[in-house]
Amino acid sequence: MKPPIEIIYQDDNILVINKPPKVLVIPDQHTHENRTLVGLLKKKLNQKIWVVHRIDRDTTGVLVFAKNAEAHRNLSMQFEKSQVKKKYIALLSGVLEEDEGAINKPILVSDRDVSIDDEGKDSITDFTVLERFKSYTLVEARPQTGRRHQIRIHFWSLGHPLAIDSDYGVYDPILLSAFKRNYKEKDGQKEKPLIDRLTLHAAELTLTLPATKEQKTFTAPLPKDFEITLKQLRKYYK
Repeated sequence: MKPPIEIIYQDDNILVINKPPKVLVIPDQHTHENRTLVGLLKKKLNQKIWVVHRIDRDTTGVLVFAKNAEAHRNLSMQFEKSQVKKKYIALLSGVLEEDEGAINKPILVSDRDVSIDDEGKDSITDFTVLERFKSYTLVEARPQTGRRHQIRIHFWSLGHPLAIDSDYGVYDPILLSAFKRNYKEKDGQKEKPLIDRLTLHAAELTLTLPATKEQKTFTAPLPKDFEITLKQLRKYYK
C-alpha cells in the first residue's frame, strides 16, 4: 500500500513534503526504489528529483528535495554549513529533569555503526522540555549539526532514549492498557498500539530558497498516531 504524500511547498527548484512514517527515503538492499519516497515522488511528479537530506524510515515530518542539480548543490551547501535550522518533536523515555540544555558530544559514524566517541565529529543538540508525564518527557530538539541518528543517540547518552527506538532504547509499542486504570479490552479484539514506531517528528525547517534567496520556514503537524498518544498520556498519565 502506497503511503499518502503531502506536498507542503514546491517551485521550480525545490520540493518540500510531509514525510509519512514507515517509508524509506532512498532504496536499501531490501527495498526497491519504487517503494521509497524517491521512487514515489519521481512517479508523482514525472521528473527526476535529488535527495538533499534524509530522515529515518520511521521518522515523520518536513523533508526537502531538489528538482535540479544547481538547486541540489545550493541546498546541500546550506546543510553542510549548518545554515538550515531544524526543530524536532521527540517523546523520550523517563522524566528529563533539566528544562532546557545543550548536548555537546562528538558522534562517530563507521559504516552502519553510530557511537558517541571522542574521535567523532562535533555534534550539538539544543533542547527544551515541552511537557512531562509520569515516565515520559516531550521535548523540542534543535540539532545544530546533522550527524546520523544525532537526536536519538544524544538523548540515549543522557539516559533518556526515545520512548520507542529499536537501536538505542526499547522497541515495545506504547499501549493504552499500560497506564490507563481499569482498561478493558474489547471482546475478541487484540489491543492496537497507540504508536509502534520511532517517537520522533521533524516539525520545522528553515532554509534559503535557491532562486530568490528568501528565507522560508516549513512546518508539519504531528501525525495522528503521535497526537493520539499525547492525548491519552495527558488524560491518564500526568
